[in-house]
Amino acid sequence: MSDSILDLKPISRLRRNHGLEHATIHVLGKKFPHIALAGYSDPLGFTIVGNLNTEDVAEAAIEGLKKLRGGEAQLAMHKNCGTNFVVSGIFAGLATWLGTLGAGKEFKKKLGRLPFMILLATIALVAAKPLGPIIQKQITTSGDPETLELVRVETALRAGQKFHRVITEG
Repeated sequence: MSDSILDLKPISRLRRNHGLEHATIHVLGKKFPHIALAGYSDPLGFTIVGNLNTEDVAEAAIEGLKKLRGGEAQLAMHKNCGTNFVVSGIFAGLATWLGTLGAGKEFKKKLGRLPFMILLATIALVAAKPLGPIIQKQITTSGDPETLELVRVETALRAGQKFHRVITEG
């Protein structure tokens, strides 16, 4: 039986794929520093969005997996991970909502609180900044690929943008 919800197979696979996605983006970013990259993960693999060749993505995924297996778990972390932005957004949104409490339904009263709401949102963003990477490390990614294996990379062109789907198993 699992010790944690994070150990459930689909969640564990998602976290490991997310870590490998970041490691792959780190490798690609070093080799192609001027190409904009984005990615997203799921339990079956991950997708890298960027104007690259399929072979370059496949090679970077292989290298990223080797590096993670070699103990470079920090590659599973990325400063531009959506987790960081979501955590900040939640904190800022909640702080702004708190700033509206007690203002009633009158628009003018709520508008009068705008400077206070901006202050609360700013404080929340500052407070949330160190939490995003912590949540990323502890919950949304894993630097240990365990039995994760690369199966294949498929590339599709949509609206002039290349989408590289990296399929994994394990």
